[in-house]
Amino acid sequence: QVQLVESGGGLVQAGGSLRLSCAASGRTVSRYAMGWFRQAPGKEREFVAGINWSGGSTYYADSVKGRFTISRDNAKNTVYLQLNSLKPEDTAVYYCNPLRGGHEPVGSWGQGTQVTVSS
Repeated sequence: QVQLVESGGGLVQAGGSLRLSCAASGRTVSRYAMGWFRQAPGKEREFVAGINWSGGSTYYADSVKGRFTISRDNAKNTVYLQLNSLKPEDTAVYYCNPLRGGHEPVGSWGQGTQVTVSS
């Protein structure tokens, strides 16, 4: 069973940047595609970005394309999400998870990290 710990969130003004980290322990995730998801208050959790096992392929939700960048360091068992040009509508709790089939989360959820963007 893999444990996931997300960090790096915070309060930022619109237009600002943050870098989120997802550290995995208990089991290597280097052979898995990984993804980031987010859940805003009163809304369903949604897919944000995904990366294949090697880091050679990335894909994004239309709402974040061109602003967010997903990356990974398999030696550190860690996945990152760089958030640029943040908007108030990006405010949410952000989670990571191993993926199946491109967008389907297959692991247990961590506690997430809160991102709040002020206007």
